[in-house]
Amino acid sequence: MVESSPETSRQLGVEVRTMTAAAGSAGRILVPLLLCALLASSGAYVLDDSDGLGREFDGIGAVSGGGATSRLLVNYPEPYRSEILDFLFKPNFGASLHILKVEIGGDGQTTDGTEPSHMHYALDENYFRGYEWWLMKEAKKRNPHIILMGLPWSFPGWLGKGFNWPYVNTHLTAYYVVSWILGAKHYHELDIDYIGIWNERSFDTSYIKVLREMLDSQGLQRVKIIASDNLWEPISSSMLRDPQLSKVIDVIGAHYPGTRVSQRAKLTEKKLWSSEDFSTLNSDDGAGCWGRILNQNYVNGNMTSTIAWNLVASYYEELPFGRCGLMTAQEPWSGHYVVESPIWVSAHTTQFMQPGWYYLKTVGHLQKGGSYVALTDGLGNLTVIVETMSHKHSKCIRPFLPFYNVSAQLATFDLKGSFLLDSNGTFTLELQEDELFTLTTLTTGRKGSYPMPPKSQPFPHVYKDNFNVDYPFFSEAPNFADQTGVFEYYMNLEDPGEHRFTLRQVLNQRPITWAADASSPISILGDYQWTNLTISCDVYIETPEKGGVFIAGRVSKGGLLVRVARGVFFWIFANGLYRVTGDLGGWIIYSSGYVEVTAKKWYTLTLTIEGNVSSGKLNGKVLWENIHVKYPKNGWAAIGTRSFEFAQFDNFHVEVSH
Repeated sequence: MVESSPETSRQLGVEVRTMTAAAGSAGRILVPLLLCALLASSGAYVLDDSDGLGREFDGIGAVSGGGATSRLLVNYPEPYRSEILDFLFKPNFGASLHILKVEIGGDGQTTDGTEPSHMHYALDENYFRGYEWWLMKEAKKRNPHIILMGLPWSFPGWLGKGFNWPYVNTHLTAYYVVSWILGAKHYHELDIDYIGIWNERSFDTSYIKVLREMLDSQGLQRVKIIASDNLWEPISSSMLRDPQLSKVIDVIGAHYPGTRVSQRAKLTEKKLWSSEDFSTLNSDDGAGCWGRILNQNYVNGNMTSTIAWNLVASYYEELPFGRCGLMTAQEPWSGHYVVESPIWVSAHTTQFMQPGWYYLKTVGHLQKGGSYVALTDGLGNLTVIVETMSHKHSKCIRPFLPFYNVSAQLATFDLKGSFLLDSNGTFTLELQEDELFTLTTLTTGRKGSYPMPPKSQPFPHVYKDNFNVDYPFFSEAPNFADQTGVFEYYMNLEDPGEHRFTLRQVLNQRPITWAADASSPISILGDYQWTNLTISCDVYIETPEKGGVFIAGRVSKGGLLVRVARGVFFWIFANGLYRVTGDLGGWIIYSSGYVEVTAKKWYTLTLTIEGNVSSGKLNGKVLWENIHVKYPKNGWAAIGTRSFEFAQFDNFHVEVSH
């Protein structure tokens, strides 16, 4: 995909200023009409505000979460972490996003991991867990005008009262969500602008109304409600049938709409957003997808905001939807990151208009394929974005994209209305396939840059963590990626000795799930290509009789597929049993037996896997050996618990041999 060059010229009152991705540049910006013999002009496209303006532009954004997509970003060393944040949020530098949408952590697996809730239990409140608070503050630091959104994927189990359903008590769930908004303001000086209902799951009309009432009762009238972060239906029909429901919903948000909107959604006369889109590998073809939908979501569907899942691919690449972020930052141990081409496609829109601008009514498709939009701030500024993304190079991961053709063409634009500053308000572009042009009167955009980050490096072959952090800035230990359950730094007041600071699994009941969480909490770490390794960890079972813990190697699956994870799992249980299994579910049993183990006591587990053979030690003594493992050949290291129970881990150590 080619983007036009950073040359500028002034003609007809419009400055042409565009940005170049690493792919190269075009440089053909204005074409004399006398040289158009070979490319027949497709007629003129009028840009006119004489008949009023179109819809208000609400911004371009991205999602952190849904889930744990920013997990590895937080422990990047400086200056690289700040550089990544600048490429995402700094105005007139990189993606320059207008909107940041974050997951309201609910303790459940939500695609690539779990994110912790601010209320694990009914009487528990903590507004410093996870990393979304930090991320929102970093975004605001760079762009004080950035719009903040919150949306739950999963919910802590206590809200369901035994059911996997967040609407058992609508007032209680509304209280939980409003508490998150109030906590954002009280503890972090963050004003949440939009709040969602339940990501890609059922909505409850009475809950939406209760949520509005509770927001208003807490002085949060400025917080707008977006619903239902799923499809255009049935939310649009429900709003048309129920005027009270329609009154409390400010925006209809649909996911992966394919640039199309339902007729009933239009009839609501509400703002229409693509509130989650993209979700595509961040290659040049992914950038083509992003460039096409940023224009055509409005041209075809009158959608005034498009929000990408996800913000930055900061999770282990072998988890589901690897590298489906606007940029890639998945190596905090090396500092390596990649500013992928979707960043610069974003910049073509975000740097040359702001929320509050208006689309012209004169937007549309080009005769030989592609589209154009034009926006104004009402103060004389005009930005025009033209894209000619081909079918082959702009497929998004979903939905299916019907075939269409794009070919080389000349596009002549006629400026009318307030934009006609002299007698000849015409300009012509020579367009090839897979190009993106931005023409604007603004002079503020630029392609930001930093020195090259460090080279890519594999995860360290020797890794230790004793979790001895007195006042942790983040609640989770670096590089551990929770896939079921939540593992947090813990100060063990009962043990002033070497196990005073530990990592603890803190959920004591299954959350209201969004995905297929495993039955056993698990946190993974390391390099998916690891084959031969030794893992050791001190473990502490807190639950008598029924409790249990494990360490594991060659773990094959995580994210949405964590329930079917294979590997070598070494378990001990408070009832005096040990077990070696080939899967997290415990269906494939390699070995089992009795051992002197009880709750409330520290033990050291050691697991060694070499080739097709594995062995395990308890407190340094061989407990089992010569167990053959044919599959899988590689995978992550992991720790975990038998069920949703309290348990602690300390002195984690993994050593990889070649």
